[in-house]
Amino acid sequence: MTTISTSEAKQTIELAPNYKIPLVLIISALPLAFWQPWVSLAIALFGLFLLFQTATIRLKFTDITLEVYRSEKLIRNFPYQDWLNWEIFWSPVPILFYFREVKSIHFLPIIFDPKTLKICLEKHLPSNQNSIEA
Repeated sequence: MTTISTSEAKQTIELAPNYKIPLVLIISALPLAFWQPWVSLAIALFGLFLLFQTATIRLKFTDITLEVYRSEKLIRNFPYQDWLNWEIFWSPVPILFYFREVKSIHFLPIIFDPKTLKICLEKHLPSNQNSIEA
């Protein structure tokens, strides 16, 4: 569930976790094990890694920054003023979120609610014309 908390000067939106990509990877690795066991193992391990990340990582949009939390501990923030571009890849099933800052590029798998992500991005960074419909 996406949570919205407000205070006098600040509104924060926390994106809900989305387990679709990790579960699809883990489930698809099972039948693949009969033909390609090593490939299946790699896909299953990646799916388990994403499952763990989905359970522990949270994105929070504040009025001035995107904050990344791991188990309630802030690990990184990205001020919107440093962003140059963002995009959500593959519209039918959003799988990858990309954003570029002045000094770096970031790719994140969609392990959170893609609709709320898009709404928050358009709210805080509306000048982007290249985003793909989620």
